[in-house]
Amino acid sequence: MKTNKALKRLAKIEALMSAVAERYSATAPDTRKVLQAAKAAVTQAKEAVGLQASAGKAKNPPAKPSKRPSKATPEFSKPKRKLSAAGRKAISEAAKRRWAAKRAETKKPAPAVAKKAAVKKSSTK
Repeated sequence: MKTNKALKRLAKIEALMSAVAERYSATAPDTRKVLQAAKAAVTQAKEAVGLQASAGKAKNPPAKPSKRPSKATPEFSKPKRKLSAAGRKAISEAAKRRWAAKRAETKKPAPAVAKKAAVKKSSTK
């Protein structure tokens, strides 16, 4: 995560922790102590991220672009492979068969569930 984004999120968390701690001021002193400890931990994390960011900028200078090899010394690599017309045609036909099968599969209507006719019960007296 980028430093500024982390600092913003930690600041939000710190503000939320303060708001929640204020709500528990008189009713639950133990809960308030725990929340204040959590807020202190968030504050320490925020300071650590800030220090790490400032120290990281000084240590890592911008990278220099690498030099490209000159065109005078060509690299001997394998020749470029080419696809024959027959190979292209075979691939095309296989793709068309797959597409046709997929289209046929989607066109099949879902099996309709036959509804049972409601049977009227006649009352006999």
